Amino acid sequence: MPHIFNTMKPLFMWAGGKTRLLKKYQAVDVLPNDFDVYVEPFLGAGAMFIWAYEKNPDAKFHLNDRNESIMNIYRVVRDNVEEFTSILDDYSAGFLPLDKEGRKAFYYRLREKHAYEYADWTTTQEATALYFLMKTGFNGIWQINKNTNNRFGTPSGLLNQKDKVYDKENVREWNQALRYVSLSSVDFGSTAAHITDDTFVFLDPPYRGSFTQYGVDFDDKLQESVIHHLNSLTAQGAHVMMSNRDVGDGFFEARAGKNKIIYFDVTYTAGRRKKNSDGTHSAKKAREILMIGRDNEHPR
Repeated sequence: MPHIFNTMKPLFMWAGGKTRLLKKYQAVDVLPNDFDVYVEPFLGAGAMFIWAYEKNPDAKFHLNDRNESIMNIYRVVRDNVEEFTSILDDYSAGFLPLDKEGRKAFYYRLREKHAYEYADWTTTQEATALYFLMKTGFNGIWQINKNTNNRFGTPSGLLNQKDKVYDKENVREWNQALRYVSLSSVDFGSTAAHITDDTFVFLDPPYRGSFTQYGVDFDDKLQESVIHHLNSLTAQGAHVMMSNRDVGDGFFEARAGKNKIIYFDVTYTAGRRKKNSDGTHSAKKAREILMIGRDNEHPR
């Protein structure tokens, strides 16, 4: 049996991450009690995986995200954690003693290398550079743009951090948890191959209107395809849930059919923050939905 860690946290911030929502899900008692297989086609930062792993560490886990760059981080953490943390420690040793301007310059030099000088890097070097940038970039935003060769382009952040850039013990806990996990970076529909009637599937697609790594905006046609996927997997006997953002136009209600929808009021702390009149930013309140497959309204 894998060792269970009650202190695991997501490796990085991610817009739409489920760390805070998990408590709301548990409060309304919608998560399954039993499953032999856990499938997450849109992994992101992995908060739901942490819950599933701690719930049933003996299950088979299949984690996927179309964003190959973040899946490479997970693979390197699983397969080459010592080199990963060694390089991170070297980056941290060069970054932390600097003042704000020095840290900003360090960040942009590494971002430039990640954008244009990565061709000869190993997968571990690629993963480590990106992870460092994600941990020191602005507000957990994932951003790519033309100025960074269509690669990671988030502005700098973490200019006041005093002691450390990352949590090494948390990385090591992820290394242990991922040892028995299947990792992939394919279209979400391809994960259907792992489905049995004892499977819990959590679908967390890019929120309506958000930028994605699918090459195009994750438009309403793709959102509908995720709902069809939920229905198809539910019909196969899987326990399926889908999260998304409610924008108040009835989109999900019109397509729910017999599926159940539960609403949650949330505050976004990563990725989406509103700009105040004085130029500062604050957390943004929103409403999220959880759609539950029609045969899965009650935990097993």
